[in-house]
Amino acid sequence: MKNNKIKSLPKLDGPMLDRVTLNITPDIDKTKYPFCLPIIQHLNVINFPTPVTFLVGENGSGKSTILEAIANKAGFGAEGGSINMNFKTSHEDTYTAAQLLGEQLTLSWRRKPGQDSYFFRAESFFNIANYFDIMARTGGGPEAAYGPYGGKSLHEQSHGESFLAFFKNRLGKGGFFIFDEPEAALSPQRQLSLMVIMHEICKNPGSQFIIATHSPILLAYPNATIYSCDFGTLTQIEYTQTQHYQVTKAFLDNPERYFEYLFKE
Repeated sequence: MKNNKIKSLPKLDGPMLDRVTLNITPDIDKTKYPFCLPIIQHLNVINFPTPVTFLVGENGSGKSTILEAIANKAGFGAEGGSINMNFKTSHEDTYTAAQLLGEQLTLSWRRKPGQDSYFFRAESFFNIANYFDIMARTGGGPEAAYGPYGGKSLHEQSHGESFLAFFKNRLGKGGFFIFDEPEAALSPQRQLSLMVIMHEICKNPGSQFIIATHSPILLAYPNATIYSCDFGTLTQIEYTQTQHYQVTKAFLDNPERYFEYLFKE
């Protein structure tokens, strides 16, 4: 008699993605973006020892570019979505910085991600919502389009509600998730709700979040790995060493002092 049992997946000793290695080929012009960025010129290896990893840094430091390059190399579309949802709203076939950098990356997996994986970009979430509205009208109908996202159009909810509907309904029970500024539309209370969702998902072996964020709330997630892009080289730091924590705490402790400095004649 045939044994029809499904072969079990190998036990993981960490999250799905183990490390990212950057080897810039000699033909690359390092005077052009993104290879002119100090963080890229000094980048060698990024290790992912914990289920949650944050990339932080000032605007223009390169954190989102690194995140998008990892997503590109992992097979996600430039505007976000699942691995098998590759669409674009631009009519131009231009190479993005993420594509250029992604071609120079090597991803070392403990186990490759499956269909539950997702690249969430706050910047292009509106385009994702459009994509499903079009699918509802021309494809399999509203149930097929909206079912995995809570059952109704993301455009028929507030910005923050649509974000939370995505996080509550689309992430499933585990997978490989790349988030670029997921806090963009979330109130502080909803950011706490997102942390609860992440905590539940991380109970499943191998589940992984790689997140670029400015949120001092999300950065407090317990036992996360935090890499800063603010020093010209990728540097692992503690939560209380982040500018997000330090500036927010100092301002809340004494806002008058900040106002005196910011608004002085």
